[in-house]
Amino acid sequence: MTEDRKQTSALGMNTQLVRAGYDPFDYHGFINPPPVRASTVLFPSAEAMDTHAQKYTYGTRGTPTTNALCEALNELEGAAGTILVPSGLAAVTIAFLAYLSPGDHALVVDSVYGPTRHFCETMLARFGVEAEFYDAMAGADIEKLFRPNTKLVHTEAPGSNTFEMQDIPAIVEVAHRQGAVVTMDNTWATPLYFRPLDFGVDISIQAVTKYPAGHSDILMGTVSANAEHWPRLKETNGALGICGAPDDAYQVLRGLRTMGVRLERHQESALVIARWLEGRDEVGRVLHPALPSSPGHDLWKRDFKGASGIFSFVLKVEHKKDYKRKAQAFLNGLKLFGLGYSWGGFPSLALHVNLFDRKIISPPAGGPVLRLQIGLEDVQDLIADLEGGFAAAAMA
Repeated sequence: MTEDRKQTSALGMNTQLVRAGYDPFDYHGFINPPPVRASTVLFPSAEAMDTHAQKYTYGTRGTPTTNALCEALNELEGAAGTILVPSGLAAVTIAFLAYLSPGDHALVVDSVYGPTRHFCETMLARFGVEAEFYDAMAGADIEKLFRPNTKLVHTEAPGSNTFEMQDIPAIVEVAHRQGAVVTMDNTWATPLYFRPLDFGVDISIQAVTKYPAGHSDILMGTVSANAEHWPRLKETNGALGICGAPDDAYQVLRGLRTMGVRLERHQESALVIARWLEGRDEVGRVLHPALPSSPGHDLWKRDFKGASGIFSFVLKVEHKKDYKRKAQAFLNGLKLFGLGYSWGGFPSLALHVNLFDRKIISPPAGGPVLRLQIGLEDVQDLIADLEGGFAAAAMA
């Protein structure tokens, strides 16, 4: 680690975000790096071309713009190296392809992001890799599931849609003792609230589509590796030719500068609304790890520095046959919450979660699960909008 990196990492969170990855005096003092768009890069001589004796060689191998974002992520993650890919799902899949081979066995948390599950059950299966799903609350008991050919353990904390926490240090200890790589989808917390590599995770994955970009208009994923696993990740990335675009990297780097203050607002507003929902008769349960009522609250409190703005709740419905009708009535009664996928941007969003493809963890009982992304609007306006949703559901 260079002296400059040591000094930067000792700064406060928001100060680090403002400075990370880019020195304005590398570009004549301009505060933001220009988007350098490139495919072909010229060499000064045949000898230089033969030996690749310069920093940039071809567009897929990086530009000053994409490298600025990678450097910023290396600082925030505490990583040896970071790659950029076109989406969060691509970030997960390239990590799996880097460390899994035909005949291998992978352990994947059952509360995982749905498209990751689909990739495991389709593409990985086609490639001769068996993915076995495990209970998010397994902790050190995950050791019972290991086989001689178990090569990778994938974690996600909290889990997509129902927000189960995982005992990451316990899982890491078992996996490393068994010789397996540990990957983690850390999109919910970002490295501001949880740094996976500090807890022994080998590969930290983010959909920077979400909070780093922050404006619901960019698709990009990042994969950051520790020193041991960085060479193989970099080699796989080069072999597959998957790269993030310079213009998108510019926008993510720009969003990164304000992520700290935005994330604080998302967290604060989400907790106000989550506590308000806990007091509603129409709500069976609120699924938010920062609430003491959450089964994983102690793990969150032990390991995490904060919470983001997305969580779920169970809409209390008496008969299962009414789940979809009541959920749709609630959603259709909303005016400020948009009905859309993804999260991490400035607008609030809501959706009805389908949880019936999970193998181990049963869906929460008592009604449909509705997921809320709490944006940057005024909290009282969002609460009034949710009251409208409850009224509409009651009329259905």
